[in-house]
Parts: sequence; structure tokens; C-alpha cells
Amino acid sequence: MTSGKAIIFTAPSGSGKTTIVKHLLANNPQLAFSISASTRDKRGRTEENGKDYYFLSKEEFKSKIDSDEFIEWEEVYTGNYYGTLKSEVERLWALGKTVLFDVEVKGAMNLKKYFGDQALAIFVKVPSLEELKKRLTGRGTESRESMSQRLYRAEFELTFENKFDITLLNENLDESYEKAQVLVDEFLNA
Repeated sequence: MTSGKAIIFTAPSGSGKTTIVKHLLANNPQLAFSISASTRDKRGRTEENGKDYYFLSKEEFKSKIDSDEFIEWEEVYTGNYYGTLKSEVERLWALGKTVLFDVEVKGAMNLKKYFGDQALAIFVKVPSLEELKKRLTGRGTESRESMSQRLYRAEFELTFENKFDITLLNENLDESYEKAQVLVDEFLNA
């Protein structure tokens, strides 16, 4: 695989990582978003195939696993698979970009292991599980069952915080934008 740098953002769902990632992408033309593959359904009418995710059937996803087309993949929630395609990273590096990942915790650990010192792994967290529940409720996209699953998973994912290069506490979004930008600048200029 061609080499380049990678920045990995991870967090329990609802911590604000995607909002921070979108801000960084809008303000840093040298960064490019790594689009993950997923078997989950699109959320509402806003998500697009090839922009937010590569939406695959379970059969397509499993075929790509068998063909060794993923850097990493995981069954995150029962029946929903997520993964990083090798071809996606190659595509972005060929454009001279630093690849920016927005992935779940286990996938982030696997990416950090794969890329080693070529990657900066940032764990985003909120001040408390109560705040996380408030943010997830504010989305208006979660059923009672999916909310319960996400909070249970978040408690588990928080135990892996120390496996990442740095933690970004997302209490105030504007401050988090600034802190994230400093981390990116320091890593890219090292």
C-alpha cells in the first residue's frame, strides 16, 4: 500500500466527532474524508451512497471480507457491519491527501495498529453519560431500543480511551474545533 498520513477520530456515538470532523474537512483542503463501508440503512433523506458511506448489502460486505478488501471491519451493532476499504485509502493518498477517519472505537484501534506512527488517533468524549444521552435524544433519530444500545455501547467504549494518542473532551464545540485544529497542525507539521 502506498504511504501517507492518517488522522483517526473515534468516540462513542453522539460525542460530536462527526461534527468536529466535518469542521476540519471544511477548513483544511489537505484533508480528505475516508468513506466507510456499512450495511446499515441510510438515516433519513440526507445520507448519500459514496458520500456518507458506501452502503453495501450484507452479501456484498461479506464478499469483500473474503477478498481481503478491508483494512479493518467490524460488526458494530447486531447485523450492521462497518469497515475501511483499502481502495478508499489508496484513492485519497493518490490525490496527495491526508486521510481523515471518523470511525467507531474498535475500528479506530485496528486502524491505529495498521498505520502505526503514520496515524494520529484522537478519542472524543463528552463530560458524562448523561450529556451523551441528552445529545443522542436531541438528534431525534434514535428509538428507545437503539438509544439503550448506544448508551450501553458507549459505557463499554469509554473504557478504551487510553488506547488512543490523545483525548479531546468535547464540552464546548468552538473550543473543540480549535483544539482539534491544533492537534491536526502539530501532527502534519511533525
